[in-house]
This record gives sequence, structure tokens and C-alpha cells, in this order.
Amino acid sequence: MISKNDVEHVANLARLSLSQDEVDKFTTQLDQIISMEDELSQVETEGVKPTTHITDEINVFREDVPVDDGITRDDLLSNVPETKDGLIKVPSIIDKGETDA
Repeated sequence: MISKNDVEHVANLARLSLSQDEVDKFTTQLDQIISMEDELSQVETEGVKPTTHITDEINVFREDVPVDDGITRDDLLSNVPETKDGLIKVPSIIDKGETDA
């Protein structure tokens, strides 16, 4: 059984400010949830396969095959402001003391 003190304690830990009406409401709701969980724990599940999906749909995946669309690396890199060694050069976000980052 969940008590009002339990709800107030958890609210305090979560830094929540609850009115007395909210404490009463959440005490009732949490007590109902715990009762439901107790009821569910009594259900016999021996031999029942775990549910991983709620439908019988099966995803159809295509094979991941590279496609040559005729665009070269040089074509792609021609659209960026700066490159280095065939890669896109971007500004350093974290300064690690490197001179050429």
C-alpha cells in the first residue's frame, strides 16, 4: 500500500511541489498501479513466448547494395567551402591544443 508519506517523499526527491489534492490523487493512482502489478504477477506465464511485436507484420529489407550514380567524390567536394586530404574540413568545436585541427 502506498502512503501519502511515500508520495511526498518521492515528490521531494524529484524536487516537485505537490498540493494536498495532488498528493491524494497520486497516492490513489500509485496504489492502484501497485495492486494491478500484484494481480499481473499472479498470471501463469509458463510456456508463453515473450511478445516482441504486437502485429504479425514482417519487415522486408532490401539488400544494401552500393549504386553508382555517376557522381564522383570530386563532384561532391566541389560544393563545400574547404577540403583537406579528400575530406570536408570543418571548424574545430573543441580546442585540444592542436595547431591544425
